[in-house]
Amino acid sequence: MTVLVDNPQARHIFLERQGLSRTPNVKLGRQGLLELVHDLGFVQVDSIQTVERAHHQILFSRNQTYRREDLAHLLEKERSLFEHWTHDASIIPSAFFPYWKHRFARREPVIMERWRRWHGEGFDQAFEETHQRIRDHGPVMARDVKAEDHKSGGWWNWHPSKTALEFLWHTGKLAIARRENFQKVYDLSERVIPPEHYAAEVSHEAFIDWACRAALTRLGFATHGEIAAFFDLVIPEEAKEWVSRHRDELEEVVLETVDGKPRPSFMLAQSMAELLQPPEPPQRVRVLSPFDPLIRDRTRTERLFGFNYRIEVFVPEAKRQYGYYVFPLLEGDRFIGRIDMKADRKAGLLDVRKLWLEPGVKASSGRMDRIAAELDRLARFTGVERVNCADGWLG
Repeated sequence: MTVLVDNPQARHIFLERQGLSRTPNVKLGRQGLLELVHDLGFVQVDSIQTVERAHHQILFSRNQTYRREDLAHLLEKERSLFEHWTHDASIIPSAFFPYWKHRFARREPVIMERWRRWHGEGFDQAFEETHQRIRDHGPVMARDVKAEDHKSGGWWNWHPSKTALEFLWHTGKLAIARRENFQKVYDLSERVIPPEHYAAEVSHEAFIDWACRAALTRLGFATHGEIAAFFDLVIPEEAKEWVSRHRDELEEVVLETVDGKPRPSFMLAQSMAELLQPPEPPQRVRVLSPFDPLIRDRTRTERLFGFNYRIEVFVPEAKRQYGYYVFPLLEGDRFIGRIDMKADRKAGLLDVRKLWLEPGVKASSGRMDRIAAELDRLARFTGVERVNCADGWLG
């Protein structure tokens, strides 16, 4: 018999899977941080620092004891995390590296053909030269190689936005050893990825099974399309075939969307009893990054929460509905609004420009106090001294 999952239950399941039902002030530490990233599957990296960079804000929104230096240690010293690509640049557990080898193999001919169309035959000699240079002389930043090749009139000038370093990184031959002022420092993957993960191999069948199973675990429930989109490691047809081959391990459920429409999905049968009894999320307000994994799938967000969110960074200013970089506000299991703000570090302010509450959400004193408390927490984390509100609603 197909199980019906009502909308509040579905929200709670997804919030729990995405680490947003945990107590946010329990000491995290390095091991707890590693486990959190593992449980999420990945944490997206983005350079925009309107308030705080995406990866830091994603982790802070789940645990206010998160420390940036712990993440740097796991990435650059312990090497239990590495940077690579899901649907975008992300921080990923190094234990997943053997599965990413299949992504490297899939991407290499695609990227190679793209470069061949741009530059013709013979360009790939530059890739080999760059790889050898790093092997012989150690890690480099893009600006180092660019400066050298600019003097010689070399391959770097072929296309300013695509480099040999990026090709070698996307195909797994190089890894990001660290960042300096957020600029990537590239080194050989075998010198960055721990040996046990670098050397490990998995079969194609094991790769497909892991990619689909790991995605469904972190989503709680999903269609085959949502499974494929989670890590962006497999295509929907492969996820659909995986579902078909593992029906004995899956349970079909019908989700109630926010507008009451049913949506068939799948759950892992062995986890179903636990999933169907999710904890209540904390009622505190959280300011989410625009790149938070909870809202990465905008359609799923709208279906489950009735929250229509689009980042407007690339929308011309005159056409923006809200603003350049507007943050969603989550209260318990409900999106209550969005907020436009910027950290002015020179002035020591978290400058709040405007708050929009969702239709039907009241600006009660308790709710506004919760928003103000979260903004205070975020200001401290960002390193500014106080919150300044242009509209004066903070009092």
